[in-house]
Order: sequence, then C-alpha cells, then structure tokens
Amino acid sequence: MNHFNYKNNQLFCEKVFLGDIAEKYGTPIYIYSKATLLHHLDVFKKAVAIVNGTVFYSVKALSNINILRLLSENGAGFDIVSGGELHRCIQAGVDPKRIIFSGVGKSKAEISAALKLGIHAFNIESSEELERISMISELLKQRADIGLRVNPNVDQGGHEYIKTGRKDDKFGISFAEAKELAKSYKDNPHINLIGIACHIGSQILELDGFETAAKQMLALSIELSAVGCDVRFIDMGGGLGVQYNGEETKTPDELLTVYAKIFKDRDEEIYIEPGRAIAANAGMLVTEVEYCKNNFLIVDAAMNDLIRPALYQAKHKVHEVVNNKVSKKTFDIVGPVCETGDYLAKGVELSCKTGDLVAIGTAGAYGFSMSSNYNTRPRSAEILVDGDKFTLIRRRETLSELIANEVES
Repeated sequence: MNHFNYKNNQLFCEKVFLGDIAEKYGTPIYIYSKATLLHHLDVFKKAVAIVNGTVFYSVKALSNINILRLLSENGAGFDIVSGGELHRCIQAGVDPKRIIFSGVGKSKAEISAALKLGIHAFNIESSEELERISMISELLKQRADIGLRVNPNVDQGGHEYIKTGRKDDKFGISFAEAKELAKSYKDNPHINLIGIACHIGSQILELDGFETAAKQMLALSIELSAVGCDVRFIDMGGGLGVQYNGEETKTPDELLTVYAKIFKDRDEEIYIEPGRAIAANAGMLVTEVEYCKNNFLIVDAAMNDLIRPALYQAKHKVHEVVNNKVSKKTFDIVGPVCETGDYLAKGVELSCKTGDLVAIGTAGAYGFSMSSNYNTRPRSAEILVDGDKFTLIRRRETLSELIANEVES
C-alpha cells in the first residue's frame, strides 16, 4: 500500500500535488509519504506480535535522520551496519538499547563507539570479529551482548548481488563454527552470547527460503541452549520483497504466520529487520525532462541519484506527474551521466515532452541512500509529505559543498 495517487490526472503524494513540490524545491527530488512509512511499520509491528517479536528497521534502506526519528517515535528498533549509521541513529534520538550492529567489517573504532553507547547487541560474522570485540570489551571494562550470525545456505534474493545466505557468501559463519564459538565463549567475562541471527537475502518474493532458514535457526537455538547458552533472541533478518513492477509479493502477516508455526511455544524473542518493505513504496524520485531525442527522454536525474536500474537491472514503474492522456510513445529514460549504462527505465510508454515531470516509483529504499556525486553532481533534496503539508528534510547539495573537504596540497 502507498499514498501516491492520481486526482484529476495529477499525481499526488497524500494530499500534495507533486508538481507543487517540484516547483518550490526543484528537481531531481525525492518525495516520501509519512502515512505510507507509518502504515508499513504498523503492519510489521502487528504481524511480529504473534511471535513475541520486535521490528528492527534496516537503516541502510533509507537513512535520513528525520525518517529514523519518525520510525523511532513509533516503536521501531534499528539494524545498523556502520559507525555512520550508528551516528545517524543517535542524532535522531534513538535509544542505543534499540540498536543492533550487523555487518562483516566492523572497525575497532566502530566497536568501541557502540560499546560505549551501550547498544542492544552486535551480530558478529567471524571468529576474528568476536575476538576483537572481546579484547575491546576488556579494555573498556564492559561486557558485550552478542548474536552469532550464521549462514543457512539458502539461495534467495532478487539479484545476485543481494543474495546473502549462501555458504560461499561473505556473510555469517557456519553452524558448526557457531557451536564451537558458543562453547568457547559462553563463560567469557567480556562476552555475553544472547542470540543468533541470519539474513538470507533481499527482495525475496516467496516464503520457502524464510521457512527453511527458520527451521535451521530453531534447531541451532536448541543445540546452543543444551550447552549452556542463554539464547534470548533469534534474529531472522529482513528480505521480504515489494512490488516494483507488478510482481506477486507476500505480506508481513504471511511471513510471520510461517515463523509462528516454527517458533510455537518458544521463549526466544523473534527479531525481523525490514528495510525495503517499509521504505520502498513510500518514496518517489521526481525528475524533469530536459530533452526528447529519438526514443530517449533525457531527464535531470541520473544513475548517481538512483543507481538500482544500472546496478541491479531493476525495473521501476514510471509515472507522468500530469497524465496528459494523449498518444504515447515508447521511451528509454536516461540521465546526463557520461555512461551508456546511465538509465532509469527502458521501454516505457509515455506522452512526455521537454519540461514535463516524471516520477520514478518505489524509490524510497536504496534510492537516496545509494546516491553519489559521480560526474560531480550534487545530491538531490528530500521531502516528507504529511497530509496536505510537505517539509524539506534534506536540502539540495551545493557546488561549494561538493569540494568543501578537498584541501590544497
């Protein structure tokens, strides 16, 4: 569900015409619906309640601190993968006790910062990382709460680059190694093993992979408990797919029903980490047509603004901000970046001309958060719509800001 709809052939976000936002703040511009974000969070919260669960929003999907603050105020926890995301959460007023730190390459500085703040847990992904956390915890005279991220060898995900649960992927440890680490560290004074975690991939459209992983996680929890570990949580990660271009998707209720059957009568708390499923359909990228050239619509947004089509061959629906309902033509929508791979959509039917606005749908997740300054292009502004009001939550970068950190040699 989202709150982007046509009214009298004009595309609205909630009660605001997208053209009015573009007129005031320019293009390209990311526009998010507050109502959609909160609706999606609420659906997950209600679904996970049947398994004594908690929602930890995946910050990497959409990380603007205003969005993080909004989700935090409405009951979300947060899954982070960097010191930068930790900083964002703290700046947004998030309680550190509602933060889980995942990721394969946590630095000493990142671990120290998270320990000093008192985050909920680290999901560790190697024996060396666990050893590093133990050493830093000892230096800080603290005890770190730990989840062991295991690799269930499940091949799921919408693209090769976002499959994360196979045995040869860089993520997690084997179940055998998890058992050995649990035995080695269960009495360590600086390590507190309190959970297990997995994440099998992203943009997953079927439930069988989640079911397979959950059964393995349950078996591991039972085995670790048998050797004296206090397994308090099972973190099943995220990955539930969304509709970009007509795909059949599963709902949070359907996913959690699967988990409820598997974890029935268990005491462990079940964590889930949705990111895309909360943010994707809550955002659009609005861009202006600069030129019409043969079958190309050359717009002012580019792969630096939305890299998913170029990187993942992702297919986003494209909407005319004003639906002219005249004869349409097939276009490829491309940007100004000097690469043939710079496209936002291919083979779309539109009736646009120079100066018209188009909106790239389902752009709320992995849109702005993956944007860059390639070709020395300033990153776009971001807007949050709330009913009939809209607020600037990130101003457009300036040319001066692009070179502000460069120093004379």
